[in-house]
Amino acid sequence: MRHLRWRGKAIAAIERAMQPAPHLSIWDMDKTITRVPTWTPFLVHAALRRSPWRLALLPLAGMAGIAFRMGMISRARLKELAQHWVIGPHLTVDEAQRIADSYAARVVDTGLFARAHARVLADRAQGYRTVLATASFDFYAAAIARALEFDGVIATRSLRNDLGHILPRVDGENCYGPAKRRMVEAWMAEQGIDRPGTAIRFYSDHVSDAPMLELADEAFAVNPHPPLRRLARQRGWTIIDWDRED
Repeated sequence: MRHLRWRGKAIAAIERAMQPAPHLSIWDMDKTITRVPTWTPFLVHAALRRSPWRLALLPLAGMAGIAFRMGMISRARLKELAQHWVIGPHLTVDEAQRIADSYAARVVDTGLFARAHARVLADRAQGYRTVLATASFDFYAAAIARALEFDGVIATRSLRNDLGHILPRVDGENCYGPAKRRMVEAWMAEQGIDRPGTAIRFYSDHVSDAPMLELADEAFAVNPHPPLRRLARQRGWTIIDWDRED
């Protein structure tokens, strides 16, 4: 029996090795596909559907934003505090999915760069596996990824308690900057995707994604803010402005 199990595993490994490596089209989300950042609008959307009185605590989130810009707290801690104040100390899985799905529908209806979504679908038609890689929390980023027909999502993970409730805490790293590249590479390893032989396209609007743009075979600076536009010109990365007919 052991021999048969070993033989079965060996055959499966050979079959995986013989399969062509998938090409990847990896996308940042905020201001790359969506016209505006999604986090604060999501907080407001969630509060209105859950506890409208918590909107009165938005100024506290604004104060935390000032503390972040002064270097007093991390980006991840800013997100944790804002979620705790505006949404609450926990969300059930069903509640989170219901709120996230309604928010995703709103984003798709009114908040997209149409050419960006068309490009996602065009990459898939060319045989690329489309992946959303965002610093947004996973419980609502996944809903947007589903609505936009992405094949996968890599996002900041939310900590959960023993009941499975979503807590306003980051589980692991905030999927931003160099951490995003580490999380993408870890995801590729989990999926059995070897970097050699895998063509990668990466799209982003922000210079914080330079580590991912450097990893990509084809790097696209889309609607780039000035620091990324300068870097893209230096590195020879393709610049795309979605609202312009190029």
